Amino acid sequence: MQHYSPLRYPGGKRKLAGFVRDAVILNDIQGGTYVEPFAGGASVALYLLFNEYVNQIVINDIDRSIYSFWHCVINRTDELCDRIEQTGITMEEWERQKAIQLNKEHAELLDLAFSTFFLNRTNRSGIIKGGVIGGKDQSGDWKMDVRFNKVDLIQRIRKIALYRDRISLHCADSIAFVNDILPNIDEHTLIYFDPPYYNQGSALYVNHYTHEDHEKLARYIQQLNCKWMLTYDYTPQIVEMYRNVEKRLLTLSYTASQKVKGSEMLAFSNNFIIPEGKYSAVTIE
Repeated sequence: MQHYSPLRYPGGKRKLAGFVRDAVILNDIQGGTYVEPFAGGASVALYLLFNEYVNQIVINDIDRSIYSFWHCVINRTDELCDRIEQTGITMEEWERQKAIQLNKEHAELLDLAFSTFFLNRTNRSGIIKGGVIGGKDQSGDWKMDVRFNKVDLIQRIRKIALYRDRISLHCADSIAFVNDILPNIDEHTLIYFDPPYYNQGSALYVNHYTHEDHEKLARYIQQLNCKWMLTYDYTPQIVEMYRNVEKRLLTLSYTASQKVKGSEMLAFSNNFIIPEGKYSAVTIE
């Protein structure tokens, strides 16, 4: 799949886009609304929107850093692109942008958006709180600008901005967000939950979940009376939390400091038609 998102995201689901596309078609959601309560890089949402599989995307992220980036992509496009174009990719700049994240709740949105983008493109695996590519002495095989093609990334941002009237952006707790949009959800809406990983969440995400947070979310999702699908890292604890719904096990390649194959658990609402056949998946009992 073509890269649509300007963000690199640990555990990103870009390779799942075809599966979600087929689910949208099978479940009669074409021309409808696609919702992501944990948007992150929003690569699947952008794929569906750009290829006209859905008419509207609704994205949410409780992390102010991620929210600020998407806000500025949509609402302050020229300012963000100008800053990307004019800023040098140096260790001195990396240190300045790192400092902004330490006080992100009070940072001005454009400053925070650029800081988030800069660190995402220069840090290993796109992890905001991670280390810089090549190390601080830049002695590694790859340098910090290896994932920072300014021309291509600005083009991606400007393309997203063209669709601003079809993108709804939120910054809230996932459950509060879904509760808020529930009155507008109909049979032509799909909610795709991609919560923080259970096992590696604390290492990958700023807003990671505790075991109790995962349980609370599982109880909430399974009582929803709408079409939803969900992806998680495959762990016994998560399988148990979703024991009453249909599940599949899918193998994906993803990168988080090194390229590995990880087992992903997919779960679905009871009224969901699951794409089968061309996808290599195993039913989880």
